[in-house]
Amino acid sequence: MRVGFYLAPGQPVERVLPLIAKAAARGGQRILVVAEDGALLDRIGEALWDHAPPEFLASGRADAPHAAHQPVLLSTECAAANGARLVALADGAWREEADGFDRALLFFGESGRAAARDVWRRFDGREDVEREFHELENGKWVRKR
Repeated sequence: MRVGFYLAPGQPVERVLPLIAKAAARGGQRILVVAEDGALLDRIGEALWDHAPPEFLASGRADAPHAAHQPVLLSTECAAANGARLVALADGAWREEADGFDRALLFFGESGRAAARDVWRRFDGREDVEREFHELENGKWVRKR
């Protein structure tokens, strides 16, 4: 399993998550986006449609019809009705169910840095987990060492 930690200082997640979703879609991957707050999911959904209008990212809510067909599924639950093997935890909160995905992305801002460090430490000594840390710089995700 790969766990990516995505720090976006000063940027709301709905502004930066579409960069990752777009790359996943280009690679033919389905993605599950999870947040407890329905309003945040609404903002992310709008951003996915508006990010690059000529190449909008189709998305839908898990509680709506055709959830299984959505390339980007927005949900309050960490369960991929669309068969996604990639989960984006948009609200900075780790969920145990994320361990069942091939790749999990934890998005957080400066205020979530301490909680993200706790999640990082959770995987100390686990040889089955590859951790990576990315920070948003000049509008692009940069992998840090």
